[in-house]
Amino acid sequence: MAIGACALVALAEAFEFSLPGAAETSDGFIRLLPEQAPFKSPLGAGPSQAVIYGDPSKPGIYVVRNRFPPGAHSNPHFHSQDRHATVIKGVWYTGVGEKIDFDSAIPLKEGSYMLHPANAVHWDGAGAEEVVVQIIGVGPVTTTPAGAPGPQDGHWPKPK
Repeated sequence: MAIGACALVALAEAFEFSLPGAAETSDGFIRLLPEQAPFKSPLGAGPSQAVIYGDPSKPGIYVVRNRFPPGAHSNPHFHSQDRHATVIKGVWYTGVGEKIDFDSAIPLKEGSYMLHPANAVHWDGAGAEEVVVQIIGVGPVTTTPAGAPGPQDGHWPKPK
């Protein structure tokens, strides 16, 4: 299942930037358990996003989590600002360039980090298991599609 970069933009814009169920203390600390992350999908199914802190469409630091169900991936796209991604669940398959080539995807296991430099075209997604990736950046940030959309379903290679 592929999600286009335009859908990712719509996904980011569809959120209210509050954390229901999160514990915020009077001294400004916020605590959020994994199951409290407010994941939402503009399509009602497929990839979803939770805004953890800030607002990617406004100036300042933001933290979001992207969740990919098994087999879901993004189409080639790029962002207007650097983004720092950390895999917090599963194995995240990543690639660069305007054409998806599942055989060249590089698997990143839990705890792995990847920098998405501003304006660098990339694509990514889940293999056989759900993946959650936490992204930190400075807004405002935009997402722009690049190249031709990839196949709806693809063969993700086994982790190397």
